[in-house]
Amino acid sequence: MRTLNVALGDRAYPIHIGRGLLDNASLILPHLKKPRVAIVTNEVVGPLYLARLRTALSNAGVSSTAVSLPDGEAHKDWQTLNLIFDALLGDRCERSTTLVALGGGVVGDMAGFAASAYQRGMPFIQVPTTLLSQVDSSVGGKTAINHPLGKNMIGAFYQPQLVLADTATLDTLPDQELKAGLAEVIKYGLIRDYAFFVWLEANIEKLLARDHDALVFAIERSCANKAEVVARDETEQGERALLNLGHTFGHAIEAGLGYGEWLHGEAVAAGAMMAAELSCRLGWISAAEVERIERIHRRAGLPVKGPALPVEQYLALMAGDKKVEDGRLRLILLRGIGRAVIHADAARADIGAAIAARCA
Repeated sequence: MRTLNVALGDRAYPIHIGRGLLDNASLILPHLKKPRVAIVTNEVVGPLYLARLRTALSNAGVSSTAVSLPDGEAHKDWQTLNLIFDALLGDRCERSTTLVALGGGVVGDMAGFAASAYQRGMPFIQVPTTLLSQVDSSVGGKTAINHPLGKNMIGAFYQPQLVLADTATLDTLPDQELKAGLAEVIKYGLIRDYAFFVWLEANIEKLLARDHDALVFAIERSCANKAEVVARDETEQGERALLNLGHTFGHAIEAGLGYGEWLHGEAVAAGAMMAAELSCRLGWISAAEVERIERIHRRAGLPVKGPALPVEQYLALMAGDKKVEDGRLRLILLRGIGRAVIHADAARADIGAAIAARCA
C-alpha cells in the first residue's frame, strides 16, 4: 500500500492506494466518529463491491445502510441527489454518521455534495472505483451536481476524511472508462510534471494492459500532483485552476451533446487538444509539441477532436464556465509540455479558430 497526505492543516487526510484495500476496514475505522456509515453507490458498482465493503465493516463492528443511484452522468442532478437525502432521513442518519462514496466520479461528487449539506455537514469518505476518480475527482474536495446550462455548476468545496483507492476495482472497469481515466493522468504531465509525461510516453501501453505496478505508479504520481496543488489553493483562487486543462472546452462538449453522451475523460481529452491548438496559435508551443500531445492521446485510445457542434455553441457554453471572471473567460493553456498557465486575454476569434480546427 502507498499512502499520500493532503496537507490541509487540521483537515488533512490520507490517500491510501493499493490492491485489496476494500476488505481492510482497519483503514476506515480511525476516520469514523461513530461506528455507523451510510454507503452511496450505484446500480453498476453496487452489485460488484457493496457486499464486500459492508461485510468488512460489519466484521469490524460498524453498522451500515446503503442507497444505490442510477448510473451515469445524465443522473447527476437534483432529482438523484434527493435519493441520497431520502435514504439518510429515512434511516435516521445523524450528523455523526459517515457517508461513504463507493463508485466513480459521479457517485463521489454527489455523495460529497450531499454530505456537505445534510444537517449542515456530515463526514464522508471516498472509495473511488474508476481510474478517473482514483487519480482526480476523489481528491481535493470538489463536490457538485450538473445543471442543463453547465457542468458542476452547483456544489461545494467539502473535503473527505479519507480516500481509499483499491486498485483491484479497476479489474472490472470497462476499457472505455479506463481510457477516459487516462485523460486525467495525461493532464498532470501536461500541466506541471514533464518527467511524468515522458514516463507516460514510455508506459501508456502498460497502463492500457492494466499492469498493476504501472497503474499504482500513475495513480500515486497523479494524486501527489493534485494533493500538492490543493494544499496550496484549496478553493481555486489561483493555481488550482491549472488542474482544469481541457475542462472548459470539455464541459462545453458534455453540455452541448447532453450529459453522458461522451465520458468526462473523453471530453477532457478533446478539450486538451483544443487548448494545445490555441496555445500553438498564440505561439507558445510548437506544432511538433501539439503533435506529441496528440500522439499520446491517440495511443491511449482517446479522441483528439471534439464533436461537430457549431463553434458559436461551444463559445456560448464556455461563457458560462466557472472560471469566467469579470466577464472574461480564463482558459488554461500551455507554455510548454509540463507548463500550464491561466490566460484571460485570448481573442474570441482565436478561440473559435482553435475549436474549429479540432472539431470532427
